[in-house]
Amino acid sequence: MKSLKLSIYTLLFAVLLVSCKQHEDARRPISRTSGTFMKKSVDRNKKIIANEEQVIKKIIKSNPKTKYYATRKGYWFSYDERNETDLSTPKKGDIAYFNLEVKDIKGNIIYSEADLGPQTYYVDKQDIMMGLRDGIKLMHKNETVTFLFPSHIAYGYHGDNKKIGTNQSLICTVTLRNFVPDPDAAKTATPTGQTPAAQTAAGQTPKPVTPKPAAVKPATPAKKDTIN
Repeated sequence: MKSLKLSIYTLLFAVLLVSCKQHEDARRPISRTSGTFMKKSVDRNKKIIANEEQVIKKIIKSNPKTKYYATRKGYWFSYDERNETDLSTPKKGDIAYFNLEVKDIKGNIIYSEADLGPQTYYVDKQDIMMGLRDGIKLMHKNETVTFLFPSHIAYGYHGDNKKIGTNQSLICTVTLRNFVPDPDAAKTATPTGQTPAAQTAAGQTPKPVTPKPAAVKPATPAKKDTIN
């Protein structure tokens, strides 16, 4: 009887041990497969970016008469029309009015200015293509700039679900017609009928403030960030 009980316990222990071993073995490949997939995905994206940048650099070299500027965000641009008189640029919250033409990297038109119509953009407050979001803030009024955008700062892997495909580099020509402060933001900042905090307390006559002369800073030479 004791021998029978011992055999049963031994059998149950063996079954439990085998079950745990199979469970552990079944979980290992999931972790390994996941890590391998991520590494392959990163490597693939690096190759895509490198290949796109090589194509863009070939375009730049094939146009030696056009001066292109490289940016820290990983795109390039050149001026078609430049405004060196008014050097102000759009800032967060401004309303920018511009025209846009979009081409593929071979120069074929995807969206013409007529297709898209006049564009209105609340700077840094609307969801638009990452490259345009950054590029518009570099422009002055009445300038026309051509941007060369790799896909990772254009529409990436998904495209725009219309005419722009997967991992597609783009040539975007932008004319910034004008930009102005958002009038609604100004109303919110200083409600009607209230005196700004910088003035005197309510009921007192504000005293004139003599402005201090602004300190003159030496001009900093512009950095050259170009690809010839």
